[in-house]
Amino acid sequence: MIPIEIDPNLIVSGSLIISWHGFFSLLAVITALILVARWAPTKNIDPDDIYSIGAWGIIGGIIGARIVHVIDQWSYYNQNPYEIIALWQGGIGIWGAILGGFIGAALYAKIKNKPVGIIADLTAPALLLAQTIGRLGDIVNGEHCAKATELLFGFIWTSPLSNAKYCDNPIGIAVHPVIGYEILWNLSVLFLIWQLRNKVSPPGIIFTIYLFLYAVGRFIITFFRDDRVWYLGLQEAHFISIIVGIITTTLIIMKFKLIPKEEQNNINIEEQIFDKKVSGTRAERRRKK
Repeated sequence: MIPIEIDPNLIVSGSLIISWHGFFSLLAVITALILVARWAPTKNIDPDDIYSIGAWGIIGGIIGARIVHVIDQWSYYNQNPYEIIALWQGGIGIWGAILGGFIGAALYAKIKNKPVGIIADLTAPALLLAQTIGRLGDIVNGEHCAKATELLFGFIWTSPLSNAKYCDNPIGIAVHPVIGYEILWNLSVLFLIWQLRNKVSPPGIIFTIYLFLYAVGRFIITFFRDDRVWYLGLQEAHFISIIVGIITTTLIIMKFKLIPKEEQNNINIEEQIFDKKVSGTRAERRRKK
């Protein structure tokens, strides 16, 4: 078994508390923004536009993540409606963060006449890396309840402050390392879609493939989790994964195309030209304009 002995709080100073979960979540968001902004010039997109779009994506992600959590725990929030907006008390859903973030960013990009599909494709690998980083904080705080296991790589939380104490299989009981499963799945999907860059079309298809593959993995992994059952033995994440899977499968069947090898080479050359044209500091980019 793998003991998780770390205190879930990174810094505690008076009323100031910074959790490992919060630290890794912030690191994940910053990493994703920097990466997409760095890749943007290869598609002739100003990095400054990415930061603006990203801000709205973050807002949409926070709202979406909270909505998904509140819906899943509606029996509680129905009796405590004022706590629905109490984000500081915790409670988010990753599916809501992904979908809400996409909606927020896509709407802003559309309003500003920016290429939504291209930006979404740039974002897909960055999101997978960000999700992986963010999940490290989840391992520390133990908030994701899972089914008990006797596997050698089961997780056991031992800190009395761990959120695992609220699970049906609490502190001291070995459970499936569901977050570890998801991290491995995310990295596998990242490897795959990285190979598809500039090889498939139309714009937006890589993001669609990312959503499809994440839905497949999350659907399977959720069977090892111990969240509230909705219907037929399935949890909220199961149903979201099914809906996303159906929509993305349809889009992939209808839209997916391989780009001819010669055209792939031309795209790679164009990317190098655009990168030199748009990259640099903000002042340098303004002088180029």
